[in-house]
Amino acid sequence: MQEHVVVVDDDVIILKNANAVLVEAGFKVTCLKSGRLLLDYVTQNTIDMLLLDIKMPELDGFETLRQLREWERENSRKEIPVIFFTANNDCASETRGLSLGAMDFIRKPFVAEVLTLRVRHLLDLIRLQRDLHAEVERKTKEIEGLSLHVVHTLADAIDAKDAYTKGHSGRVAEYSREIAKRFGYSEEKQDEIYMMGLLHDVGKIGVPDAVINKPGRLTDEEFEKIKTHPGRGAKILQNIEEMPQLAIGAHWHHERYDGRGYPDGLSGEEIPEEARIIAVADAYDAMTSNRSYRGLIPQDVVKSEFEKGSGTQFDPRFAAIMLEIIAEDVDYKLHEQ
Repeated sequence: MQEHVVVVDDDVIILKNANAVLVEAGFKVTCLKSGRLLLDYVTQNTIDMLLLDIKMPELDGFETLRQLREWERENSRKEIPVIFFTANNDCASETRGLSLGAMDFIRKPFVAEVLTLRVRHLLDLIRLQRDLHAEVERKTKEIEGLSLHVVHTLADAIDAKDAYTKGHSGRVAEYSREIAKRFGYSEEKQDEIYMMGLLHDVGKIGVPDAVINKPGRLTDEEFEKIKTHPGRGAKILQNIEEMPQLAIGAHWHHERYDGRGYPDGLSGEEIPEEARIIAVADAYDAMTSNRSYRGLIPQDVVKSEFEKGSGTQFDPRFAAIMLEIIAEDVDYKLHEQ
């Protein structure tokens, strides 16, 4: 496809010469006589390169570019590459133009070969940058997809240790992401807390199966073994240097808002926010899953437990969001299937 170059200048001779040179070089060219016409034109047309005169009546080049950049931001458009035409050898003008986002300056009257080479070289550079950016994004998504697959596999292996918690890590991850979304986390942060939720119980790998799967009440000694899993999980995940935040959920999801949790007895804002969210999600799934000693707890009882635990076991803000979710789940579908 022909690259589209737009030339804006109030001098008809400049427009005529630029059009002839650029058409001869193989570009599609549009010539406009004012900044105002350009600002109307961009709303309906795609431009690959803009050649913009600085000194024009009504809107000069600087003001035209300022308004163009503002329109691009407001409409989520990519910035059009800009080369300024100028008859002056003025450092102040160049500095101002570059600060507004211009890529280059061409002196008037221009030399045909120089104009063609400058435009061609800048368009080639921009294409290479965009190709590189697209390749980086593609590779990043491949790596993220592989990482998520590995994490899901690990989460399934963790859940497999407990005969009564199939799918627990995945559900905690989903509930955590929904709470984070409703609380206003960005999509990136929602994805991050989802990964934390998937791996929050990774430390159970080091807890004996006989303790995890014991059908009756745990002895004090057995419960102490269970209480080692947050610390174990944190140590495992801290070794992943590329994602150090993963350790947060594993380390502190059993802390309580009133400071009576474990392993560190943190309270209130001392507990990382992500861990406070995961604590709510983890407790919800524990209550709404079948256990060896009971079935899933009725929804009205789950609701009551969150109301009682708000401000003591749970951060009140996240308990309130969980109560909203419970209220919306009128058919009680959010539980272990």
